[in-house]
Amino acid sequence: MVELKNGLWGQTSRVLVMAGLLALSGAAPATEQSQQRQQGRNANQAAKQEARSGKVDCRAENQKSNAECRQDKRDTKQDGRQEKRDTKY
Repeated sequence: MVELKNGLWGQTSRVLVMAGLLALSGAAPATEQSQQRQQGRNANQAAKQEARSGKVDCRAENQKSNAECRQDKRDTKQDGRQEKRDTKY
């Protein structure tokens, strides 16, 4: 009976050690993926801000119609989305 308990504890401890090692081995890729997502969000937010200021400048200078300014803003935001995709993948 004592041997059965010791065997069970030994097996349980091996399982816990293996589970801990597996958990630690998955931490590095998760951190890298998190950094990639953050870089993608930063690129996207920067593109949005650039698009906003670009539209304001476009309308202030009155060099294009409002529709053309809107299209420029869309294009700038789309470029930011593409940059985000390039960062993530």
